[in-house]
Amino acid sequence: MPRIEWTENDNTPTQYARWHSESDAAAPRRVVVADDRTKADAAHRLACEGTALLWRGDFHGARQLLAALARRVDRKPAPPGATPADGFHLHRRARGHRARVLGMLLVHLDEEYALTLRRAPDVRAACREAYGPPDGPMVVSLRELLGVIGAHEWRTKGVEVPALGGDRIHPHYGVFSPVRGEYVDLVAHAPLPPAAPRTAFDIGTGTGVLAAVLARRGFDRVVATDINPRALACARDNVRRLGLDERVDVVDTGLFPAGRAALVVCNPPWLPARPASAVEQGVYDQGSAMLRGFLAGLAEHLEPGGEGWLVLSDLAEHLQLRSRADLLALFDAAGLRVADRLDTVPRHPRAADTTDPLHAARAAEVTSLWRLAPR
Repeated sequence: MPRIEWTENDNTPTQYARWHSESDAAAPRRVVVADDRTKADAAHRLACEGTALLWRGDFHGARQLLAALARRVDRKPAPPGATPADGFHLHRRARGHRARVLGMLLVHLDEEYALTLRRAPDVRAACREAYGPPDGPMVVSLRELLGVIGAHEWRTKGVEVPALGGDRIHPHYGVFSPVRGEYVDLVAHAPLPPAAPRTAFDIGTGTGVLAAVLARRGFDRVVATDINPRALACARDNVRRLGLDERVDVVDTGLFPAGRAALVVCNPPWLPARPASAVEQGVYDQGSAMLRGFLAGLAEHLEPGGEGWLVLSDLAEHLQLRSRADLLALFDAAGLRVADRLDTVPRHPRAADTTDPLHAARAAEVTSLWRLAPR
């Protein structure tokens, strides 16, 4: 495991700790100790130079410093005349720089994941959920730890899903939360194909929310697939919580399980770009690999009279990352025809946030459920 080293002051020996980063950020080569006396401008300069700051002050002081660093790195609007694609790439580059700078503020967790700072919360349960059993002291970025804490809170209280009659889905750390209910509602209300209800596949199940919706719609058996260990554990947890264990199988496999189904549903990541962290895998699909794989294998996994439901936002089209013609060409190459398309508009707050650098694209976004059948 990578490790970092530092000295508390000039009169103390060098100390070492295991380095952990969920985004696979390299261990910082230089680490200095910081506390409540550290000024934000000095911290910003050090972080931009690649020097990490190991926090030894008050926990709330660390959060305030992180917020001050964020104010100093937040990007300016895209220059006039930039195309939507240029604006997207500039936005991604700025977010990457922001993550690198903010990731330079570090905290130390002891051998039981305790955070030994003044006024620090008890983070042990949250860290066990995210990282597994403790394996000695380690250092993580404060930004990542705050994400771990937030994920623990989401997991504890869950996300209410109207399509499940108000029952809750409990997302795990690193698994994309179903906070955008419009795509779930599309699956909950689209007319079922004539071959239903027998067997359905949910490809790339994530939290298991769509598998649960399909089971509640009357399918005798739902097979939910994923390759992410965290998603598999999360989906199994939610299936158990909802009392659907006997009707939903969560399996660790590639895109498709063995056999055929009357209905095959997939909600792939919507943007063809490289994810920068585990949770971003729910949004970014480099080279549209999952989308292409789903379409290419769909026909051979459908029962006679069956359908494939592709749930996909057109945000990539508004950002000029993929055209509608490109998408239709993928359908055609896979031997698929469009039986119908159901559309909905986003309800999330970012669609109305005029300060968002991608506001124009988000405001025009439409999410569609494409009902696909073999030609």
